[in-house]
Amino acid sequence: MEIKPLNKFPRDTVERWLLTIPFYKTVKQQDNWQFEILLDRAHIAYYEPGEQVLQRGERDQWLYFLLRGQLDVYPNEQVEGPSINQITPGEVFGDLAMLIGHERTATLIASPGCRQVVVLASDFSEFANLESNRPITLATKIAYYRNTVHSLRWKLEVYRAQNPQHSFANRHRQIRLYTGPKDTREELSALHAQAQSLARLLLEWNGEFGAARR
Repeated sequence: MEIKPLNKFPRDTVERWLLTIPFYKTVKQQDNWQFEILLDRAHIAYYEPGEQVLQRGERDQWLYFLLRGQLDVYPNEQVEGPSINQITPGEVFGDLAMLIGHERTATLIASPGCRQVVVLASDFSEFANLESNRPITLATKIAYYRNTVHSLRWKLEVYRAQNPQHSFANRHRQIRLYTGPKDTREELSALHAQAQSLARLLLEWNGEFGAARR
């Protein structure tokens, strides 16, 4: 693995990478100062084919975005047999474990068929602190949790469509949407609670079907 801070890359390259990620695009549009803070808390990691990216059972505060290449997902610490899933460019990983303080549920390997895997790693530890506005503001945290809730609900809808008769199928629809005042601490608290509930449910689905995707 080779790690490089974002300031080692041309600015237009960094923005081209990050602005393909909906959360970063929203922050850039809302508050350029916050966008710069997020850049300071991130780095690029390069992995060679077959190199381990994450290991089941580990804990950390990092959130990851796959920029290039492919990751193969294995359910255990040992990389044996065929992978059970793949992560492709544009996908977020590590989000479920971070949201609920859970250990990593899968081992991720840079696919042997790729020339190189490029990952954006971001320190999201401050996003768990819902009370503070420094250095990450209320607006930025709300943007993150809105995006996360939307993404988790979409993944659960995919599972529901694939398994409409399963006992889990409609459980995410029972997790209430927030309907109160927008852009408030109340909304942030509600989105955080939704994200945690949806993350736990997605982990149950993954365990049920052996997906273990995040």
